This record gives sequence, C-alpha cells and structure tokens, in this order.
Amino acid sequence: MSEISFQAGNKVNGVARIDGPIVFLKGAGNIAYDEVVEIIDSQGNLRRGRVLETGEDVTVVEVFSGTTGLSIEGTSVHFLGETLHIPVATEMLGRVFDGMGTPIDGGPQPLADTYRDVNGEPINPTSRVYPRDYIQTGISAIDGMNTLVMGQKVPLFSASGLPHDKLAAQIVRQATLGSPAGATESHSEEFAIVFAAMGLKHDVASFFTESFVESGALNRVAMFLNLADDPPVERLITPRAALTLAEYLAFDQNMHVLVVLTDMTYYCEALRQISNTRGEVPSRKGYPGYLYSDLASLYERTGRIKTSQGSITQIPILTMPNDDITHPVPDLTGYITEGQIVLNRSLNQQDIYPPIAVLPSLSRLMKDGIGEGHTRADHSRLSAQLYASYARVQNIRSLASVIGEEELSSVDQKYLKFGKGFEQEFVNQGPQENRTIAETLTIGWRLLSLLPRDELTRVRESELDQYYGK
Repeated sequence: MSEISFQAGNKVNGVARIDGPIVFLKGAGNIAYDEVVEIIDSQGNLRRGRVLETGEDVTVVEVFSGTTGLSIEGTSVHFLGETLHIPVATEMLGRVFDGMGTPIDGGPQPLADTYRDVNGEPINPTSRVYPRDYIQTGISAIDGMNTLVMGQKVPLFSASGLPHDKLAAQIVRQATLGSPAGATESHSEEFAIVFAAMGLKHDVASFFTESFVESGALNRVAMFLNLADDPPVERLITPRAALTLAEYLAFDQNMHVLVVLTDMTYYCEALRQISNTRGEVPSRKGYPGYLYSDLASLYERTGRIKTSQGSITQIPILTMPNDDITHPVPDLTGYITEGQIVLNRSLNQQDIYPPIAVLPSLSRLMKDGIGEGHTRADHSRLSAQLYASYARVQNIRSLASVIGEEELSSVDQKYLKFGKGFEQEFVNQGPQENRTIAETLTIGWRLLSLLPRDELTRVRESELDQYYGK
C-alpha cells in the first residue's frame, strides 16, 4: 500500500554520513520538510524515507526500514517533491496492515482512488462541534464514572505487567454509540474502529487479531501493526497512517470512529532515538524539547466538525515507566488530552479486572455526555456520590490501619463494606462481560444502599425514593 508512484525531483548520488536510521546529505537544494524520498542502495534495492531537516548545507533524512546495507558511496537518494500520502478507503475496515499501511493479512490490496497526507490537515477551531454524545464501552468504571464522549481524547495510563492489552481489546470489541438507559436500539453498525499498535510483540499482536476475529469485531476494525522487530522509525508513521484513515472515515464517510493507539511510550522512545541521533539538545529524561508539540499533532486530530456528521474519538494507551505518572510521556499527554483512565497495580494484585483506579481517573467532558437524553437523569449525581463515598473509604482504611477495624464506628464499618463491594462488584467484571449503562447504574445504586440514607447527600430525595434499597 505504501508503494506510491511519484515523479522524482532532485537526485543526490552518495551521502555524507549514515548514523543509525538517519542519512545526512550534502548538495540537495530546494527540499521541503517532510518530503518523501526514495533511497536506492548499491544492489538496486529501494527503501523509503522522509526529510526531517533541511538547510543550506545539510539535509537530514530518516529511513523507514533502517539503513542496514547502505554505503556512503553506493547510495542514491531521490526527492519526490511530495509528503507521504497513503490510499484510504472504507474497504480497509476488516483488514490488517503494517505500520506503513501495507496489507499483511494475505488479502488483496484495497482499491482506493483517494490518497491523503499522513500528516493530516489542521482543523479550524471555529469549525469544531462540542462533543455531547457518549460512547458505551460496556465497562462500568468507564461508563459510570469516567464516561467517554464522542469526539473526546482520553488516554489510558498503565504500567508494565498490567492488563492494558486485554482492556484495549475489550473496548474495541464492545464499544458502541451510546443509547439512553432502557433503550433497546443498537448503533454498532454506525461505528468503526481504527486500531494502531507500536512496538508490539508477536504474541500480543496475535492476541489482538484472534480476539477481534473470534468476536466478529474485526469486520469494523482496521488494524495497523508495527511489531517489536520492525524498524523503530516506522513507529513514527504508524499512528499518523491510522489517523489519516480515521479522518477519511469520519469526515468523508460520516462514520463515528474510535481510534486506539498502543503503546505511545514506544512511539516516544522512537522519537527520542531519532532526536539523539540528530544531536539535538535533550530535555527531560533525554526526550526532545518538542515532545509536547509532536504528541499534540497526534492527539489534536480528534473531534467533530460542522461539515460532517462523523467524529473521531481517541484512546491513546501508554505504559508509565516505573509506574511514574510524572514521567514526561504521561505528564505531557495529560496536559493535551481531556482526562485519563489510570490502571492500578494494587487492584490488579487483588485479581480485580479491569484494575481501574477511579479516584485519579477523570473524564473532563463527561458532564456534557450524560444525563437525561443521553444516559439517565440520575447518572451525574450517582457518579458524584459513588466518587465521594469511595474517597471516604480510603480515609477510613488509613484510620483502620492505625486503630484497627473493631474501633471504627458502625457507619465507618459500613463504608468499609461499601468500599469492598465497589471494587468487587462495580469495578471488577469479566473480560467478556459487556454491561449496559442501565446495568452499571443499577449496580451503583445497589452498593449505595449499603450506606445509611442520610449519608447520601449528593443525590436528590426523589432519586433516593426511586432507587435506594431496590
């Protein structure tokens, strides 16, 4: 799919220096940033790259497939006068591609008449539509407490050894356009998913593919896979290729598209590798100073616009090195996006799945996508009450660790019972369990019934009359 024919522009025979995946050239004039190049080695083999930097004396080119086998004298570089474009089509749904958009599932090349720049086009802020419709993932800790809204970008913060891959596969299988609680209509046919993985091990890639095939979800999923043994430089293109297809499906075909990107930490590692090879002055932890703007160029390709009925919602997944949420990758991601879902190692050790830590998790647009006409009128206040009650549980657990549970008041002991039930019944659910929003809210009310009625100050009396103790 990446074999695109361009008319060659400038040509340079021989290179000045080769360093890792980077080629340094002299004598190339009239070159544009991000321009695609074709590199031909001494054996006549062709590989592709793009211009990272251009100046009066030196042009820096990154080679997508690496520089192994290239020689300084025997290499020629053709500048194609175009940025990297990939073909896009609705027929790409149900297919598996590599990080550059080439089919790897054994199927035919999708027919496409439309080619799009992988760097995308900036969205005019005045043309954006505010997100207001929710997406149902079937996961109570997300739907009930951190509701995902169509057109939103919410990252998933995980760590090594936590089941973020399993959770990502479950979200892809179960995600649909939300319906009000009690409604029976399904909107799954209007929904498409673009799944992009960077630095994935072969067994994990097989897990995702088999999971989607067995569940039948693959028919509405386009997969872009950059495997662990693929060139790291390719990881810089993978999310851009995936988002380019998502933009076509959403804004040209009026589809609602969920984009899942995993693992963004590997993407940032590749970016750091390129930056170090270029000799750039490093910032925190050795990452380039432009890490923030580079991540923003991906995350901001999300939302809804006035000229289309479609939308792009984005869930980037990243593993926090050493479980450190202040690490540059999660730290900068949190500034750009509209909330975060945080996985907790302690919950995972208690065999709670998904181990979502409700208190540090947040969906900043949740309030605009729930309530009457979206989920249910009591959703916002129920969520606030669950959050407040569970936060008090943490304080009581700290107190109990000092004075012992038997010294706690009867009300505090009820809070401890509520906390255990919240983790075991509300947060905990099977990887195949797909809960409706009505089921999620029902579980929440049942757990609140463990607490004295006069402790529930964030819900209305009319809602207590309707749901408390039932």
